Amino acid sequence: MTAKKLFTLAVAAINVLCVMSQPRLRADNVDEVLQAMTLDEKCHLLLGCGMHFNDDAKFPGTAGSSYAVPRLGIPSIYCADGQQGLRMSATRPWDHREYLTTDFPASMTVASTWDCEAAYAVGKAIGNEVKEYGLDWILAPSMNLMRSPLCGRNHEYYSEDPLLSGMIAAGYVQGVQSEGVAATPKHFVANNQETNRNNNDARVSQRALRELYLRAFEVVVKKGQPWTIMTSYNKLNGTYTLENSELLNTVVRKEWGWKGMFVSDWNAGQNPVLSMMAGNDMLQPGQDRQYKAIHEAVESGRLPMAMLDANVRRVLRLIVKTHSFAQYPYQSQPDLQQHADVVRRVAADGMVLLKNNHETLPLSQGRIALFGNTSYELISGGSGFGGMSTGHYTVSLVEGLRAAGFTVNEQLLKTYSQYLCQANAQLFPHGKPAFTLAPPARPEEMKLSDSLLTQSARDADVAVFTIGRKSGEATDRPKTDFYLTAAEKESLHLLSQSFHKAGKKVVVLLDICSPVDVTSWQDDADAILCTWQGGQEMGFAVADVLSGKVNPSGKLSMTFERSYGDAYADRNFPSEVDDKTLGSMFMWGNNDQQAQPRELQKDIDFTNYDEDIYVGYRYFDSFGKPVAYPFGYGLSYTTFDYSDMKVKKEGGNYSVAVTVENTGKRPGRNVVELFVAAPDSRRLNKPEKELRAFAKTRLLAPGERQTVEMTVTAADLASFNEKKSAWVTDAGVYRFLVCSSAEKVEAQANVRVDKYVAKVHNVLKPKVRLDLLHR
Repeated sequence: MTAKKLFTLAVAAINVLCVMSQPRLRADNVDEVLQAMTLDEKCHLLLGCGMHFNDDAKFPGTAGSSYAVPRLGIPSIYCADGQQGLRMSATRPWDHREYLTTDFPASMTVASTWDCEAAYAVGKAIGNEVKEYGLDWILAPSMNLMRSPLCGRNHEYYSEDPLLSGMIAAGYVQGVQSEGVAATPKHFVANNQETNRNNNDARVSQRALRELYLRAFEVVVKKGQPWTIMTSYNKLNGTYTLENSELLNTVVRKEWGWKGMFVSDWNAGQNPVLSMMAGNDMLQPGQDRQYKAIHEAVESGRLPMAMLDANVRRVLRLIVKTHSFAQYPYQSQPDLQQHADVVRRVAADGMVLLKNNHETLPLSQGRIALFGNTSYELISGGSGFGGMSTGHYTVSLVEGLRAAGFTVNEQLLKTYSQYLCQANAQLFPHGKPAFTLAPPARPEEMKLSDSLLTQSARDADVAVFTIGRKSGEATDRPKTDFYLTAAEKESLHLLSQSFHKAGKKVVVLLDICSPVDVTSWQDDADAILCTWQGGQEMGFAVADVLSGKVNPSGKLSMTFERSYGDAYADRNFPSEVDDKTLGSMFMWGNNDQQAQPRELQKDIDFTNYDEDIYVGYRYFDSFGKPVAYPFGYGLSYTTFDYSDMKVKKEGGNYSVAVTVENTGKRPGRNVVELFVAAPDSRRLNKPEKELRAFAKTRLLAPGERQTVEMTVTAADLASFNEKKSAWVTDAGVYRFLVCSSAEKVEAQANVRVDKYVAKVHNVLKPKVRLDLLHR
């Protein structure tokens, strides 16, 4: 053997020994692997690999992935959008099968169940699809508070109340992560509007931040223990959220004790080095300029290696939890039928019966005249990345009613089908787009002729008119969208006159993404059912409730105001939206020209949260402002009685028990809402009362009782004192109120509460003076 060959073999042997000596990532050697990584590998691991919209990606149509470091046994992990279901392409160019996912109920539908177990079931089913399709990480739940009914992403959000939002989100997170999939509560924090979302500065008092906007996320962090959290696009009191160390490190990591990984929203922020220093561990979808900036900052010493290592460590700790790391043998065959059953059940449970004069509902099997464009084009969810998934069907209202034994008026079906076909062809001559951020245009309501109305009233037993509203990402709803159009109001009024003249009733369905005006037209309806948007089984779910197969048990998670502008927050919300004030659109490029945000206009560059803590029912209750339907409101086909309320004090815990009895004639479930009113609330500038706990009964037969128990702590009753930078519960006698809505107290007890104080860091101060609302 020649000397050259011996040398080559020796080098090869040395290389093999070097590879063998490299650590391979395990759950128990993260720090060892971290020390073995080069600066180049670390910088790449903190950035995404680009979006996976292209057909040659491993999972086409998904949001992105992380870099792999094969020599150290670090695999790529894969993420996808999915508030309403796993979003990915249904087809792939290399085979002929379909990769179908489930279209679940929109978030406000889930929240209206007031049932954390329902949220868990939805989360678990979505997590299972993520797992069985080979991914690791779902970018959900969205859980910003519903500060205004016009927010474009309210369909993705849960409630105006932080406790309800946090608890439902926690159920969702627990469900997702029970499948070994990472959940990602977002958008942290105060991303309460879409208008100019990449530049808007949310100016919020420390108190409102602590009591409302941060509080919702605190609940989900402590109850749900999410593996990741996504920071938002907007600034908070002058600083981008992902570049705000006070927010990420001081509040979330130090005060809340969270150990997970922060990830940016896609292309958020401006300074990647500040993001790393603030504790935002991963930037998605990753840009070359970010890599260069981070690499240079470490080399120059501006970004300490210890800080970079802390970010990398948290990414590695996420990776070792994933299915890709465990090499899970996924088969791309989730149980879609089982998940469809979850959709149907949760969609029905989330519907809210707003009005039911003279027991109009439930309907007996008979002849139904369906009116309204939306009766024939149900809206199962919103648009944008957090909207409808790539489900392969939506059950129509016609199909659902027929399956429930109803007869649907054929002439109306034919007339509306022809009208919608022509109207949609005019709006979309090349076909509807497969995906949009903002919702595409919808046809104007069809005008109803006298002859059609007269004939329909003669042939049918009842009329059902459906009102539809759809919203989406990157733009907020205009104020006009809160109200019915002139064509809608005219159609409903003429329909009401015609059917009432014939001695027949009118039912209105609200297939909506957020509250709308009901005050101006509700006298034309005998019953109003808010269906929200219920996913792919929506037609069946609506029929289940209309027929009485399911007794409605949903409660409003957001107040229905009488007119837009009644809420104090409305005056500081961008309600006059047009193409010039849309939020950032994306121009998608290749990985070298990564998805740079393109700002259309910066007309709205800040929002003052002058309403302070008085959002939703906190405002309407405290200032005596009448509403159309209050927070927590919802009727049933049966009735319930509340009795034997007891409050037991054990240290700083207050256990509340109340007996609920079904006093009606139908089986049903009931939500028990516990509000607490602080003593001398007006003088102390506190809300009239606040939701502090809730529970939902099992299905109770007529005459059956259930004792519901809820627990409230002294900490739960605290308000934030800015001068002391502390949570404070003043000693005194508090009123514990068992309610069936924010307006109706069913039972109450006076409870003496001891003083409680908990100091926190004095951070996140507004940089401008706010003109805050006081009682």
